Amino acid sequence: MELSDCWVVIPAAGVGARMGANKPKQYLEINGKTILEHTLERLLKLPDLRGVVLVLGAEDTYWQRLPAVQNPLVKTVEGGNERCDSVLNGLKSLQNEVKPDDWVLVHDAARPCVALDDIQNLRHDIKHHPAGGILGVPVSDTLKRVSDDSSIEATVDRSVLWQAQTPQAFRYGVLSDALSQALQKGLNITDEASAVESAGYKPLMVEGRRDNIKITRPEDLPLAELTLKLQASP
Repeated sequence: MELSDCWVVIPAAGVGARMGANKPKQYLEINGKTILEHTLERLLKLPDLRGVVLVLGAEDTYWQRLPAVQNPLVKTVEGGNERCDSVLNGLKSLQNEVKPDDWVLVHDAARPCVALDDIQNLRHDIKHHPAGGILGVPVSDTLKRVSDDSSIEATVDRSVLWQAQTPQAFRYGVLSDALSQALQKGLNITDEASAVESAGYKPLMVEGRRDNIKITRPEDLPLAELTLKLQASP
């Protein structure tokens, strides 16, 4: 599979309040390593990776303690108030090193179980796309729309619904412009694809694996630990 070089941006400036931990969730440990270390190990195995931009909180005191700080492929920048601000800061740090059509992958720091094959499949499927695309999985559960008092109002047709994952891969110029415009308009941007959609593009959805879980709550930790062990078994 012949693919062009790419950069990866990892927004890691959040505190992970829903974990209820005494440190940002990306620094909690699974199988003897922090979640962030597991995530970086996966991404640094990409054969045509030019580098990783790790976007950290201004008060982050944990990153400097990790061995990965010595990796020449990893550079750090300071994040912003929201995810979209942090991603845009990461993109701006690359402005002298990339061209508008170059590919940038944005990946959650708290998704340590992403499969390299899925990343490469995503990149292969979007290589001629004008904007880019994302990994995701079809929704499998029955979905309900509820009112303010939690009463069920309707069952939602799930046949056209997908759950978005990361990486989300876009051309540098498209993503930078889309995020900048969305922030200027005050739009509610929950992921990079939503910004690109607001700019008039139709990103491609590429099916990935369901075990590409995002660690958000305490009960996700043992599930991620088990997933990593299963993925490592022959």
